[in-house]
Amino acid sequence: MTGRWQLPNTYRSKAGVVRWECIGDPAADPVVLLHGTPFSSYVWRGIARTLARHHRVHVWDMPGYGSSEKAEGQDVSLAMQSSVFVELLDEWGLAEPTVLAHDSGGAVALGAHLLHGAAYRKLALVDAVALPPWGSPFSQLVGEHADVFARLPAPVHHAVLREYVNSASSPGLHPATLDALMEPWLGGDGQAAFYRQLAARLDDQRYTDSMQARYATIDVPVLVCWGEDDGWVPVDRGRDLAARIPGADLRVFADAGHLLHEDRPSELTGALVDFLSS
Repeated sequence: MTGRWQLPNTYRSKAGVVRWECIGDPAADPVVLLHGTPFSSYVWRGIARTLARHHRVHVWDMPGYGSSEKAEGQDVSLAMQSSVFVELLDEWGLAEPTVLAHDSGGAVALGAHLLHGAAYRKLALVDAVALPPWGSPFSQLVGEHADVFARLPAPVHHAVLREYVNSASSPGLHPATLDALMEPWLGGDGQAAFYRQLAARLDDQRYTDSMQARYATIDVPVLVCWGEDDGWVPVDRGRDLAARIPGADLRVFADAGHLLHEDRPSELTGALVDFLSS
């Protein structure tokens, strides 16, 4: 992983080798952070370090993402990611952590809880993939023609990837941040993996559809955070999700897109700190 954000530990899951790290006091209350598509734990770097002052924070790159294993034929579906997450909770010995999840990581966290019985103390969902329709027109197009896009010349892939990832931010990403988010998807293996995971998302709406009726059964404290200008998963989706979960608190952030971590890092961190300490 780029710069000083490193995941030194490994776990061999059913979907491939997962890279992970734990920071903070080992005796403190556990918090687990989940990233989404097409990102990695890098999006949580600043928030993770802040939360680690008072919590034991676990971060990981899902199979097929970031610094974790990427392989031809790898199952990177949301159903598999949820199953791997349950494996990791057992590996880490976490019986009831607080879970903070972004984008498709929200679907992974919801699936682990509602379909696999993973117990949480609290759950925060940030611009989460949970209700249809989801997936941008770009991801839909690419997913349907992943084999063609995987063969794009490297400079063309680089340009396409740059525009796509940058569109997750409302004001636009800092160039160094954009480079770091793109890095796992460059090179021959990275390019193939990028289009492979977008293709997998075409069938994943069935996974979130299977959980919708269960959102009303969630009985842990839930915070829903959303960027008002989210162009990937519109804010109305966040309002709908919060309304379906009993007692959920909704926070909408002005002048922010899908990557709240980058667009409004201080405000998001503050909201999560308040949620954890309440």
